Amino acid sequence: MTLDKVYHAAYVLKDAARKTDLIAAPDLCAGGNVWLKSENLQVTGSFKLRGAYYKMSQLSEDEKAKGVIACSAGNHAQGVALAAAKNGIPALICIPDSAPISKIEATRSYGAEVELVKGSYDDAYARALELQAEQGRTFIHPFDDEDVIAGQGTIGLEILDQMPDVEAIVVPVGGGGLISGVAFAVKSLRPQVKVYGVQAAGAASMLRSIQKGKILTLDAVSTFADGIAVKQPGENTFALVRRYVDGIVDVSEDEVASAILALIERQKMISEGAGAVAVAAAMYGKIDLEGRKTVCLLSGGNIDVNILSRVITRGLVNSGRNANLTIALIDKPGQLEGVSRIVSEHGGNVVSVQYDRSDPSMAINSCFLTLGLETRDHAQLQEIRAALNGAGFEIVEGPTVNGSCRV
Repeated sequence: MTLDKVYHAAYVLKDAARKTDLIAAPDLCAGGNVWLKSENLQVTGSFKLRGAYYKMSQLSEDEKAKGVIACSAGNHAQGVALAAAKNGIPALICIPDSAPISKIEATRSYGAEVELVKGSYDDAYARALELQAEQGRTFIHPFDDEDVIAGQGTIGLEILDQMPDVEAIVVPVGGGGLISGVAFAVKSLRPQVKVYGVQAAGAASMLRSIQKGKILTLDAVSTFADGIAVKQPGENTFALVRRYVDGIVDVSEDEVASAILALIERQKMISEGAGAVAVAAAMYGKIDLEGRKTVCLLSGGNIDVNILSRVITRGLVNSGRNANLTIALIDKPGQLEGVSRIVSEHGGNVVSVQYDRSDPSMAINSCFLTLGLETRDHAQLQEIRAALNGAGFEIVEGPTVNGSCRV
């Protein structure tokens, strides 16, 4: 890796990739001066076009004629597909059959041939290598390739150009191609700038490898942030991260869900799980950003709408804005009216009601009343709970009853 290569990548990409905006996000992180690098608004919806396009621009005419092959859960596939189309190169993409249908169809729409592979990313990777050997295509690695890393590093150049006084940059990490490129470019030009990585807790392969001082392979990954669900970091990326990155943290699924919801509500921006992990780390204080001018990199916005709906629901529950309360009642007229009045007096909104008279553990003349509530936050929810208890209503703690969650 050389800085000249990153600058050359920026030159090659000037007519192919957008110079994405830095957007102020003053309300996302208490005490932090946070800006968002909006690669979720990049062509194809993620940063991946940069590395794929630059890699293909460096192929010989013979290599271009034979075509390229890649494997991806979605974003790299779209980047390779569009880059190949722009360069007139035949492209074949192996995608796990579990990938969101929106990403699969988007890849096809850019003109690439798609082969769905049963299993995970690793199965798609193995199949891509088989086809590469059979057909002589050039393999476009999603992260462990110097040209790909250089392409991603152009984001670091853009950040320094857009915000010369930036003090910290927070970057999502999967296999490590993005953070390797960004950290290399930034540290080569402005070594005092801190660069931090963030992984999903269920797929923290780079974090665990850095902690052990050697490349580790996770037995399994578990996260809805499919764009960073990588079992093993690359050799090139591991070496670059060890040398140039100041630290790596992880975030939980609930923290990522809350970050996605915050981006929608406060910034009017859509991010996928992988794209939001940097914001989640800032929101939940995983990195000390107090008083520091910070850029959080939103790496992608290609989230399946079905997943988005579930993520929003999870985010609302985590923030105390959606909740279920199960109350044990004597089954007599007027009980629901009394409960509803208390909820209303404290500003809550009842959105669903369910009675359960069948639980064998209750008295014959009793029932469980489960209310679905909309509230402002956890504090308001606790006010409602306290008021109900004060009025003599018993809020039941425990497991699910006939599908109704007791809170």
